[in-house]
Amino acid sequence: MYAVIKTGGKQYRVAAGEKIKVEQIAAEVGQEIVFDQVLAVGNGTELKVGTPLVSGATVTVKVVAHGRHDKVRIFKMRRRKHYQKRQGHRQNFTEIEIASITG
Repeated sequence: MYAVIKTGGKQYRVAAGEKIKVEQIAAEVGQEIVFDQVLAVGNGTELKVGTPLVSGATVTVKVVAHGRHDKVRIFKMRRRKHYQKRQGHRQNFTEIEIASITG
């Protein structure tokens, strides 16, 4: 069984037992969270698609860890204008493990 959930402005296709990295969530490590913004639920042969959400469907997850992604290097340059700008960014993430999907 799988589901498509929405969190942090992005959509993720998840199945029970998977570990994924999502945008940072304000929760403690080991805490269980319930996502109720489920866009679709499927089990291989049948698929329930919401308009826009599937009513009564939830996904329960457990927070595994918090961290930061690798650095993304930004370099801007204008040729012949003596302009160079270097910048870096590391995005925070929360690693979650999908416990169960209902709906």
